[in-house]
Amino acid sequence: MRTFPFTSTLTLTGTGTGTGTGSNGTRGTRRGLARAGALSAAAVLTLGLAACGGQDSGSMDHSSMASSSTSSSSPATSETSAATDAVDAVDAEHNDQDVMFAQMMIVHHQGAIEMAQMATTQASSQEVKDLAANIESAQQPEIDQMTSWLEAWGEPVSADSSTGGMDHSTMDPSADSSMSGTSETSGMSGMMTEEQMTQLQNATGVDFDRMFLQMMIEHHTGAVQMAETEQQQGSNPQALELADSIVTSQTEEISQMQQMLTTLG
Repeated sequence: MRTFPFTSTLTLTGTGTGTGTGSNGTRGTRRGLARAGALSAAAVLTLGLAACGGQDSGSMDHSSMASSSTSSSSPATSETSAATDAVDAVDAEHNDQDVMFAQMMIVHHQGAIEMAQMATTQASSQEVKDLAANIESAQQPEIDQMTSWLEAWGEPVSADSSTGGMDHSTMDPSADSSMSGTSETSGMSGMMTEEQMTQLQNATGVDFDRMFLQMMIEHHTGAVQMAETEQQQGSNPQALELADSIVTSQTEEISQMQQMLTTLG
């Protein structure tokens, strides 16, 4: 609290009391001095409080403005920082194989998710429903991840026919031979045709379970082959890591589905 020097000159006047020599004069003088002292103290207190209040008000205004300024700029700063971090998180090193792997695996995963969504509502076996739910929950984040790579690399998310596609003719022997996996989507192995997807959609009960497992085994086999090509020819560390993960996880799921098919008979 700031205080201001206070100088007060008071002129006391009285009638016969200021110079009296008797008791009345003395009492008058004392009353005058007491009153003067009280006035002086009150004046000092009033001025001091006024100065303190002015300073506090100024401080509060300044603090509020600073807080308001900081608050208004925080969201934009946070968004910019988050966007920068997202871009920095993608390794820039890549080659044409990395681009093709991401573009085609996105489409491949979308096909698996479409099949899995059918199974979650149409399958008769809870085990098949659980498998389908796991496939969807695993592959959607991978689609998002690969999409972010392509955007960071300045590449289109969807591949056109000029990419040629990957021809993987060797399919898992346990899969139904009628399902050749000759996809109309850029020749990707394991992708179902529209006719096959319609057959799956119309199937019910155990027939649906069996058809779903056969198709998904074929689909997973194609994904593993695409990932193995990436392992051999890719250069991006993150793409190579995902390829390793796909080979491991989908090979395990192929074994699981083969066992489930055996159980169905």
